[in-house]
Amino acid sequence: MQTALAPRSALFALREIVQPKLHGFLVAAVIAAAAQFLSDHYGAPAMLMALLLGIAFHFLAEDGPCKPGIEFTARSVLRFGVALLGVRISAELMVGLGAELIGLVIAGVVLTILFGLAAARLLGRGWRFGVLTGGSVAICGASAAMAISAVLPKNEHSERNLIFTVLSVTVLSTVAMILYPILARTFEFSDEVAGVFLGGTIHDVAQVVGAGFSVSNETGEVATLVKLIRVAMLAPVVLVISILVRRHANGADAGKRPPLLPVFVVGFLFFATLNSFGLIPSQISDAMSDLSRWALLISIAAVGMKTSLKRILDVGGQAIFMIVAETLFIAALVIAGVMLLGH
Repeated sequence: MQTALAPRSALFALREIVQPKLHGFLVAAVIAAAAQFLSDHYGAPAMLMALLLGIAFHFLAEDGPCKPGIEFTARSVLRFGVALLGVRISAELMVGLGAELIGLVIAGVVLTILFGLAAARLLGRGWRFGVLTGGSVAICGASAAMAISAVLPKNEHSERNLIFTVLSVTVLSTVAMILYPILARTFEFSDEVAGVFLGGTIHDVAQVVGAGFSVSNETGEVATLVKLIRVAMLAPVVLVISILVRRHANGADAGKRPPLLPVFVVGFLFFATLNSFGLIPSQISDAMSDLSRWALLISIAAVGMKTSLKRILDVGGQAIFMIVAETLFIAALVIAGVMLLGH
């Protein structure tokens, strides 16, 4: 009799865990599907549409049956999606670009984050905001912003800063997708140089692909390769931020300390390692990559629902100036680096 009751008890316990979160998750999934529909049929960036549609449904996150699911989706589904990003990375990608250009990409990431910290200090913004905006511009836009936000200590401005950063980098990335290929043609960059410029400066992967292949196939391939190397920097950057937060933050400023090595970073490195050794078949890798994209899209819809439009507008003109300055900084740095390397 006890043996027969055990599976029922397990199912009941599982239902008790899942059911409170189901409503909010399903709402976020529907918003993500609507955003993807708009992207497929009208060319609008899916991340931006999910964010804006999510903001329109902010009232669902204030109270009611959807609130626990929205909280869960914005936190746990996000981390799941970031972990799966690792399937896009392999050691073969690194070798294909060459040591000099890899060094340039890494330098661009590190210096842009430091620039963000310096700009935040000069403009009187908190260090969290400098790390968040600098990291999102330096690495991979909205995905990096969400991953970095997950390990930063929380304060009353955390959600507002995240939603502002995701919104800003998505808009700037879309503008860059249109403008940067024109600049590449104006300066008569070769296909390789144009690929390094586009992949090394545009924030989001989808916009890099769009911009690169609008110039030429070779430019598109180089741009995608460079961009994925920037994405590979996500794990070490998040790890370093986590270590520094644990070491230096204290008291009220520290909030709840993140773990030394977040589980989603371990997942990212695990999948990147498997992919580097060719242990993930291409069909499974493609499926996992799609699943990652959907998880991030659903989670950004939930993040949008958690944040009111009024709080975003409260961020101020200095914040807009900062993120535009960081975008221009990494663009100038990559162009200067390519020219110094003689490409």
